[in-house]
Amino acid sequence: MLRRLFEREQYLSELAAPLEMSFPAASKHVRVLEDADLVERRVVGRTHICRVAGDRLSDASRWLEGYRRLWETKFQALDELLVEMKDKEQRDGGGP
Repeated sequence: MLRRLFEREQYLSELAAPLEMSFPAASKHVRVLEDADLVERRVVGRTHICRVAGDRLSDASRWLEGYRRLWETKFQALDELLVEMKDKEQRDGGGP
């Protein structure tokens, strides 16, 4: 559901249809996303319109980016160590 809401705002019935969910089941799923501040829903008459709540996802994206950079640095250091070990093994005759 969340992935589809990134594309555009959608009616709850649109979100439910491809998942073969009933309206009440889809509504429960959206409620969980609302409780996590990931989705906002507005009701116009009997129509429920859902959209991504951008602020919360921006916060999550920034938090994840920090960890991505941390792990990227660690993997780069591991790559360098492996190259160094391979070079040393080749210089020392290639075997254990």
